[in-house]
Amino acid sequence: MNKQKLIVLVAALALIGGTGGILARARTHQRLGLPGIKTAPIPGSPRLEIQLPELVLDYKAKVLPVDTNFMLFMPQDTSIAQRMYTNADGYPIQMNAVLMGTDRTSIHKPEFCLTGAGWTIDDSKSATMAIPMERPQPYALPVRRFIVKREVEGNNQQRTLYGIYMFWFVADNQLSASHWERNWSMARQVMTTGVLQRWAYIGCFAQCWPGQEDATSERLEKFIQAAVPQFQLVPGPRNAGSAVAQTASTSSVDAH
Repeated sequence: MNKQKLIVLVAALALIGGTGGILARARTHQRLGLPGIKTAPIPGSPRLEIQLPELVLDYKAKVLPVDTNFMLFMPQDTSIAQRMYTNADGYPIQMNAVLMGTDRTSIHKPEFCLTGAGWTIDDSKSATMAIPMERPQPYALPVRRFIVKREVEGNNQQRTLYGIYMFWFVADNQLSASHWERNWSMARQVMTTGVLQRWAYIGCFAQCWPGQEDATSERLEKFIQAAVPQFQLVPGPRNAGSAVAQTASTSSVDAH
């Protein structure tokens, strides 16, 4: 090994060692941030109850149980809520919320769940969009929309069923529709402030037949506009910070 290669190797090892030390120190001193959604403590459990609304427009909520086997593979302080909302016409919209704790692996890319359930994502029609919100103040909610499809059998024939899936991420005082942006923000905050952002992943899903994609997207947008102010604390009025603190004070713990 010549002198130049040796210098490069020593520098690389020093960089790796230094980075590892910084990360270890950050983890030792980090503290868990506050969630940006309404929660309540569950006695005797490290998980929190995510308070999704019981009524959105004329859609009534039904609690969907979380698969026991699925929870076995999730970090013990992961909080999950699933609701099926149905209106008077029987039209269903599903909403899910996953809130991480001290383990950032609680949240993964939405693509994994969709493809695992047999859906194919149409990348050419997927897009990031902004839903205009009026409550608690005017703002634009960043949302990622996937158009998915799969083959189903009915009346002795194969048909293509479509689905519209909209999702976003929310933490204390921050919103994002990007998985990459969320991870970068989390890493930056840990390194600069010692706070591990407590991100929540919110998803809404509705199915439709071919040709109904635009109408279904509009229906989901109206649902989100009505639902979000009932459980999301970001952004909010000027006293939103105290509201977040009051809701999440019981769940803010040191991560060692």
